[in-house]
Amino acid sequence: MSDCGDDVVLASAAQQLDLVRSGRISAAELAEAHIRQIERLEPELNVFADFDAERVRAQARRLDAIRGPRGALHGLPVTVKSSIATAGYRCEIGSLLHKGDVPAEDAVVVARLRAAGALILGTTNCPEFLMAYETANLLHGRTRNPWDLARSPGGSSGGESAAIAAGMSAGGLGSDSGGSVRVPAHFTGICSLKPTPGRIPGRGHLPPCVGPFAILGAIGPMARTVNDVALLFRALSGQDTLDPASPPVVYRERSPGELRARTIGLFEDDGLTPVTPETRAAVNAVAEALRHSGFRVEPFRPRSLERLRKLWWTFFVQCGAMFYEPEIRGKHHRLSPIFKEFLSIAEAAAPLSATELLNAWAEMDLQRSTMLEEMKEFPILLCPAAAIPAFRHEERSWTVDGVQVDYLDAVRYTQWFNTLGAPAAVIPVGRSAEGLPIGVQIAARPFEDEVALGVGAIVDAAFGYRPPAIARAQ
Repeated sequence: MSDCGDDVVLASAAQQLDLVRSGRISAAELAEAHIRQIERLEPELNVFADFDAERVRAQARRLDAIRGPRGALHGLPVTVKSSIATAGYRCEIGSLLHKGDVPAEDAVVVARLRAAGALILGTTNCPEFLMAYETANLLHGRTRNPWDLARSPGGSSGGESAAIAAGMSAGGLGSDSGGSVRVPAHFTGICSLKPTPGRIPGRGHLPPCVGPFAILGAIGPMARTVNDVALLFRALSGQDTLDPASPPVVYRERSPGELRARTIGLFEDDGLTPVTPETRAAVNAVAEALRHSGFRVEPFRPRSLERLRKLWWTFFVQCGAMFYEPEIRGKHHRLSPIFKEFLSIAEAAAPLSATELLNAWAEMDLQRSTMLEEMKEFPILLCPAAAIPAFRHEERSWTVDGVQVDYLDAVRYTQWFNTLGAPAAVIPVGRSAEGLPIGVQIAARPFEDEVALGVGAIVDAAFGYRPPAIARAQ
């Protein structure tokens, strides 16, 4: 037995795995440290949809009892967003309409987590039906940002990001159809990757990633360092032969020389929605650090951005509302205010005709091709993760550089890459005037997830995670 101090929960996932692998601590001791952190902070942060300390302890004992070969994630305490089927855990998608739902089978990616030896702490809170950049619902209440309890940790993977930032989890899984792992990472000062769709299998996500969401959506790893995100990606990626969106692409680390052979295109804003001065400074600081590391970084703003964003709106907002209509019909009195807000945004647009939907679907392929043509010269893009840092709960409009920036425009910087189906990572870099984290975004061409992770690791080494004050035991 060893002395497992409380600071171990703020160590990287790789460091925690090394402690268990070397025998310096047991899986049970590491689990106990996380249980203490959860029990201390959960009343303030409210990140969990399902957590049971005794269940965690029982898992840890089983892991410690293994005498044969151990998995790559053996003993690592992780969390899973409650929209990813986790057998035996509540996965209610933040909705009263799904209260008490406990899947009988794991999503493919959760089964891979278990097979690799990860210790599942519980499932984390999300906005109802995942359609918000703030995490609150009538079922589990509001999740708070560990940097400032009056602010949101983002959405829809806000419970996941808050847990990881506060040391309540070493890493975990979120999902992203419009920035839902990247905006929360930016808001809470951690790292995340929205992979190319299917590279981490999406089968078992709730609701299913089908139709346009097979392109927009992806299950993505979240952790405190890019190396930890890459560790999870390596362990969990690989084709699911029953998922038509899952490609037969194997993990291939890119050498420093391969990465530096690619020119990075830098844009501080999209020319339509301004960003805060601190956000602009963070993007430029990353550009300078990458140049210092031997990269060629040049100003470049793709012309396709706004058209990709409009198509994202069509599919995420309008089609998203259409997908949910059969389930919620006649049940609006049981819906959360935050989901009703999404419905009101969708209803403000004219209903999509079959012809409009068909044309938009065809145009998405054409615009993706146009964007990929633009990225031939700049196969890596560096840009903000959002126009603003974490906002106060229920805030929906801000003034940036004298311009009013509304809710969905403030986070448009992630949405392009969902329409493109491209990988994009977020890494913490700077601080706002209020001391809130500011992340930057590194995007690559589809199926070049390892490129985004490789460049992201260089950025992370130069800047990187710092724990919020609340994460350290007093």
